[in-house]
Amino acid sequence: MGAVTTKDTSTPESTTDAPDRPFRVRLAVRQSDLDTNGHVRGSAYVDFADHARWACVREAGVDPLEMSRAGLGPVNLETTLRYHRELRAGDEFDVTCVFTYDGADKKTGRATQELRCIDGTLAATVESVIGVLDLTTRRLVRDPASHWRRLATIPSLLGAD
Repeated sequence: MGAVTTKDTSTPESTTDAPDRPFRVRLAVRQSDLDTNGHVRGSAYVDFADHARWACVREAGVDPLEMSRAGLGPVNLETTLRYHRELRAGDEFDVTCVFTYDGADKKTGRATQELRCIDGTLAATVESVIGVLDLTTRRLVRDPASHWRRLATIPSLLGAD
């Protein structure tokens, strides 16, 4: 089955041309994503969510190397995974990303992601507490959305508009 596959996420129905809809990337379950029961193992759901978040960051115009050179890095502080429907080998599904922030005086925000089967059935939700790390001080920066606005060409994809 090879690597996780993605489809073009720049279609009007998924990102920049439809700002009222969340970013979305299409993936497929690989054989290596399965546990001994024949369904997707928990850590693979987290991998799918991570993959989609990075795809969203790139689509927003952020170069991860430039971000690192600026002394910043995204961090995930907490992840909650909820299963709704089993995914199995070969299933294709979409992963959405919606980012929200707790305000300019706060250091964290949330990434809310849905994994939906092609027919729209909800398979899982992944909610993460996120932040931006100062790579020198190793501390979270205040107002992470302001940093995304500075780094991104389409900050709205990262909830930073």
